[in-house]
Formats: sequence, structure tokens, C-alpha cells
Amino acid sequence: MSVARITVLGAGSWGTALGIQLARMGHEVRLWARDAGQAAAIESERLNRRYLPDNPLPDNLHCSSDFDRLCRDAERILVVTPSHAFAETLDRLAAHISPATGLAWASKGFEPGTGRLLHEVARDRFGQDIPLALVTGPSFAREVAAGLPTAVTVAASDAAFGQAWAALLHGCSFRAYYTADLVGAELGGAIKNVLAVACGMADGLGLGHNTRAAQITRGLAEMMRLGRALGADDHTLMGLAGIGDLVLTCTGDLSRNRRLGLALGQGRTLEEAVAEIGQVVEGIKTAEEVMRLAKRAGVEMPISEQVHGILYRGWSARKGVQVLMERDLKRETE
Repeated sequence: MSVARITVLGAGSWGTALGIQLARMGHEVRLWARDAGQAAAIESERLNRRYLPDNPLPDNLHCSSDFDRLCRDAERILVVTPSHAFAETLDRLAAHISPATGLAWASKGFEPGTGRLLHEVARDRFGQDIPLALVTGPSFAREVAAGLPTAVTVAASDAAFGQAWAALLHGCSFRAYYTADLVGAELGGAIKNVLAVACGMADGLGLGHNTRAAQITRGLAEMMRLGRALGADDHTLMGLAGIGDLVLTCTGDLSRNRRLGLALGQGRTLEEAVAEIGQVVEGIKTAEEVMRLAKRAGVEMPISEQVHGILYRGWSARKGVQVLMERDLKRETE
């Protein structure tokens, strides 16, 4: 495989981890940090001390805050900003995106205020000629950076582009599959954050393993109902991008969304919980957009609705579980 010049936009834990993986594969990687001071510290110390303090950067990964310089001659561009900053990042990228570079991202969420999927936002900005790809799946940044075995899915609008991105990432204990189902992959990666908040709350309340298993299973049912309404493939949501990411995020204590739920279940306020975590918790904004999307699609999502009520309407976490358990009898399968 030939060496590629790849710019990764976003120097948080996930952007840095993916940059490290791409550098491991021999590529020339440039990592963009919004804050000039952070970029200078990462470059001089050869370490992202804030997010991944145990993982030195490879020699072929460099960090800068000069957005245009890093994007100008990039052969591939990977956006790894929080979903609420995705549209702003694409606006800045307009002069640097072409059919040859395409656009890839590893952000998980929806456009704030509209509930649109991120590929829809990208299509609005760049039209139909730019190939699009999403990197998603069960992958904690700390474990990827440490080189622990990981498998992800690359979903793409163009088969060759998706396979090309899978090939760029694949190797050194990192396995990349590919799919054409962008809708399913995006839904799985976003909704699982909301469901992880629910699982964390139940665990914080001390409700046991049975409750967690029920929430994961019924959460998957919600995810698949919305997926079918929007044209996703069930197989995608039963794979790495769906149930794989859901199980990881609902059970792993490296998950910020699960940790948020744990703190809420233990009685902390939302503000206290977010301050303790100290990083963006995607599930907070995503909960609002999931409910916006579910309403538009006419899909019932009771677990997501309870999370939204707890985050935005002051509902009680314990009462939320009670409401879910007292719902009317129904068939398990639809």
C-alpha cells in the first residue's frame, strides 16, 4: 500500500487515536488542533497529554493549529470534531475538498437543531460528486491508541472510496470492514450514546445486570425501528456499527456517556457530571436530536424519550425506569 498524506481534523482523544493508527500504518499524518497552545504542546512533547497521556506520538504524526496549511495538500481528510462542530468544519474545508480527496469523518451524532444525519449535511455543502465515508464502530480511543485489537466499519457512498479508507486504517491489530449503508452506520453510532446514558443511570441506581441487559436489548429494538423508518439495513445495526458499538458504550467504563448516566443515577446534577468528565459528552445533544428525528419519522423510542426527559425536563432517573417497566404489555417482536 502506498503512503498517503492524511490530515485529521480534531485533536481530542478519538482524533488523536485515529491519527496514531494511520501513522502506524506508515502514512504521513497531520493532526489539527483548534487551540494553538494545545497544538504546540502536542508537537513539542510528542504527546497529547490531556487526552492520551500514555501514548507517545509516532514520528510520522505532527500537530498544528494551521488549518489551511494542513488541508492544502492533503490527499485524504478525516474530520473528527464533535458533531455540533461538524458543519462549521465543513465550511472551513470548502476550498480543500475535491472528488480526489473526498471527505471522511469519525464524528457521531446529528446536526443540532435539525436532526439531520451528517452525510446529509456534507451533501448540502459539497454536492453529489464528492465521495463520503464514515469510520464508526466499537472503539474506545485509549485502546486504539494503545494498539489493542479493534474492529470498525467504514460506511461509504462509493464502494471504492470506502474500501480505500478501510485499507488506509487496516492493520496492526486494527481491522476495518466496509459497507454501503451510511444511514444505518450513522444511526448506530449516534443513538448508542443516548442508550448508554440510560444504562449508566440504571447502574448508578444499583438496578442490577438484568436491567442493563434489558435496556441494551430494547434499546437495540428502538434503534432498529428508527433505522427501518429511515431506510437503514438491519444487518448494519446488527453489526459493529450497531449492536457492537451499543454493547461497548453501555458496558465499558471508558464511555463518557455511560459515565454521565452513572453520575446522574448516583444523584449528581447534569452540570456536576459533565464537569467531572471534562470532555464533550455527545449523548446530551444527541438525545434532543434523536427525539426530533423519531417524531418526524413517527417512531416510538421510549428509552430515548426517558433519557431526553431526564436531561432536558428535570425528570427523575428512578421514575424513568419505573415508567419504562410499567408500560403496557406487547409482543417482543414486531
